[in-house]
Amino acid sequence: MIRIKHLSKRYKTKNQEVQAVDNVSLDIAKGEIFGVIGYSGAGKSTFVRLINRLEEPTDGSILIHDKDITKMPSNQLREKRQKIGMIFQHFNLLWSRTVYDNIAFPLEIAGVPKSKRKEKVLELINLVGLAGKENAYPSQLSGGQKQRVGIARALANDPEVLLCDEATSALDPETTDDILDLLVSINKKLGLTIILITHEMNVIQKICHRVAVMENGKVVETGEVLDVFVKPTSKTTKRFVQQLNPLEHEKDNLAAFINDREDSEVVKLHFIGDRAKRALISEVAKTFDVEINILQGSVTPTQEGAYGTLFVELIGENSVLQETIDYMKNTGVEVEVLRNV
Repeated sequence: MIRIKHLSKRYKTKNQEVQAVDNVSLDIAKGEIFGVIGYSGAGKSTFVRLINRLEEPTDGSILIHDKDITKMPSNQLREKRQKIGMIFQHFNLLWSRTVYDNIAFPLEIAGVPKSKRKEKVLELINLVGLAGKENAYPSQLSGGQKQRVGIARALANDPEVLLCDEATSALDPETTDDILDLLVSINKKLGLTIILITHEMNVIQKICHRVAVMENGKVVETGEVLDVFVKPTSKTTKRFVQQLNPLEHEKDNLAAFINDREDSEVVKLHFIGDRAKRALISEVAKTFDVEINILQGSVTPTQEGAYGTLFVELIGENSVLQETIDYMKNTGVEVEVLRNV
């Protein structure tokens, strides 16, 4: 669907050259919600603005349905942009226009007849949950309602791709969840490809299928959200994962909870997908002659399923401990033995 090859953006100032996006290559499948996450200054907002050429790339190519938009002349680009919707952190609404007129605006620009505009606008108002607000002005709306107007406006021309640049950063947590639920619903109903830029790992966790992590203009890690959560490789990704699951980095704090005995092992268990619902600890207690001390645990839901992390201390004879650990591994649960906690 979208193939990005060696994409770069450099800014030249009087005294220096800034590499905002540095040789990024990504493939994004049709119909997926693809997250791009990074801290401030990572280059993620510049990256998303390159996709619809609000920023002109210095190098590289962007292919959407095998058509390279970096080589399109201005007349073709204007037509292509109608199929690339975009929503922004601060809504970018026309404050002198009503909800209805804000949503109708891109249809007016595209020359859609008035009768068809009305039908489309009312359809979108219902889709984003703003029925009854047609004649309200942006100043009369909450932050979440303003973003719903922005989403409806971005969908007006039936885009193939929806770009979301920090679309929930200005919203409170409850409203953020509502907007994310709306994006998931739109993705499923319309089969729309969504590229979501954020600095919040909980946003990635909640709705994205895959994620790319950016740092200093480069993609330092990419993969399915569950894989990235369970086995982060870059330092930046590990910091983001820690925001949602502090247990990943709390091995040093477990010592206070552990018995000072030689006949014990401490293990970290990762439960992924349906295995997160498995009553493994109960199975082990019934099957093996071991004492089990649960130290810490958490379960994190993602779009592709849940994953859980559990730290447990096993107490028993060495041979039985080994059998217990082998049994856990054979169930498909990822087991890490922490011998030096």
